[in-house]
Amino acid sequence: MQKKAFALRLDPAVFAAIERLAGAELRSANAQIEMLLREALKKRGVEVSKTAPPRRGRPPRNE
Repeated sequence: MQKKAFALRLDPAVFAAIERLAGAELRSANAQIEMLLREALKKRGVEVSKTAPPRRGRPPRNE
């Protein structure tokens, strides 16, 4: 899964609060923002499905 990268401008106080919350929950600020966005969308009735994780390891042999 490839994540979409984009610039996000936040009020410094909002970002500081996100960093504190992320630290308390052992997450990165980026993961915390994504989790908060998912929670907000769900609360508004917008269901976001989880993207399948990337496949790891060697590809199967073609015999």
